[in-house]
Amino acid sequence: MSKQTYRVCFCFRRRFKLHVAEAPDEIKSLFVRYSENGTMTVDHLHRFLTEVQKEERATREDAQAIVDSLRELKHLNILHRKGLSFEAFFRYLFGDINPPLSPNQGVHHDMDAPLSHYFIYTGHNSYLTGNQISSDCSDVPIIQALQRGVRVIELDLWPNSSKDNIDVLHGGTLTTPVELIKCLRSIKEHAFVTSEYPVIITLEDHITQDLQAKVAEMVNQTYGDMLFCPGSECLKEFPSPESLKKHIIISTKPPKRYLEAQETKEKKIEQQKSKASTDEEAWGKELPELKVGDSAAGDSNGSDEEDNNHEEVLDDGDKAQRDVVPAYVRLIAIHAVKRKGGLKDYLRVNPDKVTRLSLDEQKLEKAVAAHGKDLIRFTQRNLLRVFPKSTRIDSSNYNPMIGWRYGAQMVALNMQGHGRPLWLMHGMFRANGGCGYVKKPEFLMKSGPDNEIFDPKAKLSVKTTLKVTVYMGEGWYNDFHRTHFDAYSPPDFYTRVGIAGVPADTVMKKTRTLEDNWTPVWNEEFEFPLTVPELALLRIEVHEYDISEKDDFGGQTCLPVWELRRGIRSVPLHNYEGEKYRSVKLLMRFEFV
Repeated sequence: MSKQTYRVCFCFRRRFKLHVAEAPDEIKSLFVRYSENGTMTVDHLHRFLTEVQKEERATREDAQAIVDSLRELKHLNILHRKGLSFEAFFRYLFGDINPPLSPNQGVHHDMDAPLSHYFIYTGHNSYLTGNQISSDCSDVPIIQALQRGVRVIELDLWPNSSKDNIDVLHGGTLTTPVELIKCLRSIKEHAFVTSEYPVIITLEDHITQDLQAKVAEMVNQTYGDMLFCPGSECLKEFPSPESLKKHIIISTKPPKRYLEAQETKEKKIEQQKSKASTDEEAWGKELPELKVGDSAAGDSNGSDEEDNNHEEVLDDGDKAQRDVVPAYVRLIAIHAVKRKGGLKDYLRVNPDKVTRLSLDEQKLEKAVAAHGKDLIRFTQRNLLRVFPKSTRIDSSNYNPMIGWRYGAQMVALNMQGHGRPLWLMHGMFRANGGCGYVKKPEFLMKSGPDNEIFDPKAKLSVKTTLKVTVYMGEGWYNDFHRTHFDAYSPPDFYTRVGIAGVPADTVMKKTRTLEDNWTPVWNEEFEFPLTVPELALLRIEVHEYDISEKDDFGGQTCLPVWELRRGIRSVPLHNYEGEKYRSVKLLMRFEFV
């Protein structure tokens, strides 16, 4: 053995022995209970899996596979011939083979419902590498988003400098453009690497008819049979993610001339129908402080990214240009709408067709305050896309939970940003095998027996209580420089743990701070009563206390509560940007009572 190899093995043994010496008493007691003469046999481990880890379907073969996976540590003398020593058992608990979400579950939600029945992993201005004003536009962030599992990519289309081709850029800013064709090709190459479920491209176009024809040609040539074209003017119901596997879907607002023709057609149809009920009966009374038509109640006034699309004056005399519009229109599988009036008009449900509506985060908050039930009714059949307000020039984000509580499927965030909103987004879409589609709870999709609609603000009875034990953490010594947290002493870590969900369930708690310890052992238990566990995300953050400055960041993760594996689990942490650390993790226990 070389000196270098010996030094690595020695350091590994020294740090791991430290973990064993500081192992929580509960872990030691469990080993004693499920072992004999210091050895946990395969049969002992199988019983531990079913009784403590609550893996009712675990077999003896599963237990044997765990033992076999630890054979590589045999040179460290922590594996007995007949089973596991305490060191090996502890290594299993803290290892990658014991994650908080099932690694074998894969896609397990019903994927045969319409698209409107799912939360969909959605990006905003997907081509930007940084801020909204002066960063470069590129296909790289699009590729990165698709590799993470994002299923909705947004592209802003503008004429290039010579007006003969199409660029993607953030209009009216200093962002440098990228060619549309490059983005389309990168989407094709990477769309289904992480997930087979459909990718939706939302277009915000500011181009003339001749360039729309060019877009139609590019899209058709690039995607061919991958492109979903329903063949009808407007869908009466969205197809399912299962039926659209490995398909590309285009969504945008149809050209203005096409819309005008459709509006005329619809008005004639409406004149032939009798109105079954008044708006007041259908949607309920307005709140006095948010009257329909008030600018405070959500007039357009530039808050919708798509409000100003297709406003170019087109030349009626050019028949060749008029004839290219249908080719572009045929690309659009999901029609985006822009309705006149206030929020009540925006959220009107058309029983004969389904559409997509876009609201910025501010307009969403106003809709929540004045028309919460209407929002949920709208999203039961139609798609609602929410996007960041225009003042977020630093590519920061808003709280996505606000949209999810009211059934919004496309809660769009700046994927090149960072921070807690994105951590929640990552947590939500770790569910359902990370495929980018998460089935919405049934209470968001159906009305009650008396036509009542779910109210996220209501005080409901507790359905279950999540008990979380934070035992200890490890890995900072391996992944951080010795002076990263403190120049002259080991770090002082504490953990924050809590729930993001409906207002009644949302809370954060924290452990005590442990001074001067690279391997902190907290052994603290927390209880979280949950009224709506179906919308609850478990938030976990580790920070290092600094008496004179802002506390240092030590890792985070966010997990869907409804998919947590019960028992003692190894929880890997991620950095500020959401990338998984190589070694940093927490040992935790999850129980539902």
